[in-house]
Amino acid sequence: MAPDRPTLPPVQLHSDAELARDALATPLLARAARLARWAGPETRVGSGGELVDEQLPAAAEVLGLAADEEGEAYASEAWRVAVDTGLVEVEDGDEEAPGAVTAGENLTLLTGGAPREVLGIWLDGLDVVLADATAPVLDDLAEVIGEDGEIDFERLDWNPEEEAEFLEGVLGNLYLLTVSEGGTGEGPVPLPALAASMIVPDDMGEPTDDVLEQVSEAMMRLDDQFRLLEPIGLVEYQPVDEALMVEAEAGEEGPEPAPPIDEEDVTRYGMVRLTPLGLYGVRARMLEAGVDAPAVGELADKGADALLDGLSVYPESAARAETAGWLAGRGAVEAARELLAAARGADAGSPLRRLHCQQALALVGPEAEPAVREVLDDAELGGLARVWLAERGAADIPAPPESMIFWLAIDTIAAQLDAEGDLVELQDLVEGLTGQHSGFFDTAWRVDHPATAEVLEAMGRLHRDKHAAKDARKAAFKARSRVGG
Repeated sequence: MAPDRPTLPPVQLHSDAELARDALATPLLARAARLARWAGPETRVGSGGELVDEQLPAAAEVLGLAADEEGEAYASEAWRVAVDTGLVEVEDGDEEAPGAVTAGENLTLLTGGAPREVLGIWLDGLDVVLADATAPVLDDLAEVIGEDGEIDFERLDWNPEEEAEFLEGVLGNLYLLTVSEGGTGEGPVPLPALAASMIVPDDMGEPTDDVLEQVSEAMMRLDDQFRLLEPIGLVEYQPVDEALMVEAEAGEEGPEPAPPIDEEDVTRYGMVRLTPLGLYGVRARMLEAGVDAPAVGELADKGADALLDGLSVYPESAARAETAGWLAGRGAVEAARELLAAARGADAGSPLRRLHCQQALALVGPEAEPAVREVLDDAELGGLARVWLAERGAADIPAPPESMIFWLAIDTIAAQLDAEGDLVELQDLVEGLTGQHSGFFDTAWRVDHPATAEVLEAMGRLHRDKHAAKDARKAAFKARSRVGG
């Protein structure tokens, strides 16, 4: 059977041009660019490159946020992104001679650069925001400053590595839910479920009160973090209902109780989804960390062998899109010949390769017929070729020998077992094949296919007719005895 596959399914990303447009439209990067164009020799910054307090009202005015009580904070955040992404350059200075501010090289790339250059700037901005999102909340800075003037993390009870790892894990789970077939797709994920996915052990039945308290604390932290991550375009976020916050505070401090909350309305506890740009960003970080995170379209310039092997981790819709992209750059006859050649073999993954070959050929037009007819006498591909020709109503299809019919039956079931598809559909396939041939198991155990014994054992487990299942198990024993296994 097929070897183990990578954990992550492939993601269908928008084009670089679409993603770059999305990046330019994100509120935070747009504000950073606006401040970078506003800044000049008169702009005053501190020793760390930050705007001095006296400059913040003017910066907020430039951003149209002068009337917003958080306007200066937004301006400060946008300026930090502008500095850290190279939209502005700040020369080193001190209290007596503040650093000089000039336009950065990256500022021109936002309008004149290639999409990948724009996305590179956005990824740098994402790094800035993620660092902010995992920073500690300092209510009283004086209490956590050590004798050396640096923040004492032990006194703060905050581990920066653990905080960053937790948020990366949350984003990884959100990514997996988004790209997995049968997952949430493009729909939002409830914040409680996302927090629980990081805290509640998989083998835990009913969560304990302690675990539930940890989930609740994680939700509140994630609520703050997703509020920060939304302006950079990573997520779309519906925050936790403020009424729930009031209720939580009422339980702790004892003021007037909050209005009744509908416990069934999970949307009030926060809903989050990765944007198309967010999928790109999380995947980029995974790749940087060495995670195998495939994307649809990566196999277009590879050979047919890489395509057929790679499709083993693709959900149906993604596999179809990947195959269509691969075929787009090739002629029908050339593509069919390459696919059929790559489908040959007796290794463990070969049945699934032939299944993917059959599915790929289904997308090829009738002009591929000459290439398909070339393999009619091939023991491994002849049955597949006949199916393709018959589906297109071709004439003069030679009848297959009995050995080819049974070999194709074993190969088909082996491929479906590796594909791990729907159980009922697999049972229907097994029972349909055995129903077409009387005495199927009397012949099947003699089939010269490397997966014969395994397939017959599986048929014994899957067949809903007890007598047929018993015959399958007997046939599997004979098959193993025949090859000395």
